[in-house]
Amino acid sequence: QVQLVESGGGLVQPGGSLRLSCATYGISFSRYAMGWYRQAPGKERDLVATISKTEDTNYGDSVKGRFTISRDNAKNTVYLQMNSLIPEDTAVYYCNAQWFQEYWGQGTQVTVSS
Repeated sequence: QVQLVESGGGLVQPGGSLRLSCATYGISFSRYAMGWYRQAPGKERDLVATISKTEDTNYGDSVKGRFTISRDNAKNTVYLQMNSLIPEDTAVYYCNAQWFQEYWGQGTQVTVSS
């Protein structure tokens, strides 16, 4: 059974940092492109960052220079380091895996507020 399990979300003050993790189960992790997406209330799900199986990265314009995506193939896990957080980063963050099939995690809430 395929599972993508996000963790690391929470409440943080503006300017703070969080590190999200997505542990995967039941997939050949190293073959998958991995990504993070987010969805704020009343808005569409948007790209945050992706990382290919060869570790090429791509970022949404609003997070460039603040967020960093990385992967550890030995741990079947993808990470999202988020720095200089702003209230507009508040959303549910979803992990995504893509190869011949696509899988999504259940999401983790990130709230940036003073």
